[in-house]
Amino acid sequence: MSRKLISLSCAATLMSGTAMAEVPKVATDIGPVHSLVSKVMGDLGEATMLVQPGASPHDYRMRPSEAAALQEADLVFWIGEDLTPWLEDAIDTLAEDARVTSLLEADGTKLLDFREGALFEANGPEDHEEQADHDDGDREEHADQEGDDHGEHDPHAWLSLQNAGNWLNVIAAQLSAVDPENAGTYFANAAAGRTEMEELATEVNATLDPVRGSSFIVFHDAYQYFEDDFGFAASGAISLGDASDPSPARIAEVQERIADEDVVCVLAEPQFNPGIVATVLDGTYASTGVIDPLGLALEPGVEFYPQLIRTMTLTLVDCLN
Repeated sequence: MSRKLISLSCAATLMSGTAMAEVPKVATDIGPVHSLVSKVMGDLGEATMLVQPGASPHDYRMRPSEAAALQEADLVFWIGEDLTPWLEDAIDTLAEDARVTSLLEADGTKLLDFREGALFEANGPEDHEEQADHDDGDREEHADQEGDDHGEHDPHAWLSLQNAGNWLNVIAAQLSAVDPENAGTYFANAAAGRTEMEELATEVNATLDPVRGSSFIVFHDAYQYFEDDFGFAASGAISLGDASDPSPARIAEVQERIADEDVVCVLAEPQFNPGIVATVLDGTYASTGVIDPLGLALEPGVEFYPQLIRTMTLTLVDCLN
């Protein structure tokens, strides 16, 4: 009898291993995407994150273990070449047989054009157009800072809860195409995730309500998707990009905006020189805080994305208070 039980146990273990082997291997670029994929996969499997926390996604160099994970992947989910231009060649070379999804190109993704200049005006499509045409000198400054041309759209699209909710469905559909036996689980997990996104949006709006009407400056222009979702626009950005320091003229322009609009908050970022923010704050009464669109201090996984949005929201509110 005991031998039969042992045999049955071994058979069950082998069957379980076979089932797990059929779940696709998945690679993702950054923490927010990894979190959304983890939500959809649930207990069925675990995705690999190629860009480690704290690293710049713009010019990251993969470790051998990350390159191997990309080479073995059945599916790849990434924001797109506008955020990680180096990854395009790596995907073409190492993951040529994988099903690859650029989330910026996914149906239903809300895309916003880059804003030009140090100062931002009211939200709205016409305002984005006016801002883009405002000053050709700003475009030259951007070229000097970035060293090359940026893409057509702002790539920080994961900071929109609308996009995150839509991407959950996109991820579920791609996983189901490769693993149809688990399609029901993928779509159920995506539906639960979208409900959580709706609840999170309500929570964020309620948290922001007491400080609406206050003005703030960000370190670099990475937050307009968040601003657009919640109708809470920044007044400007110290740096147009994140590749080099802003010019003295740009700093002076931001300082003038702080004085003219009685800006009460200037947000720094953990990856960049705090001395620049100190220079901007000199002679003002504005407060400061540290905000991070990539979640440097957060634990990767399912809870990463909602924690990222909550942490950003609370940082903004604390600074405005």
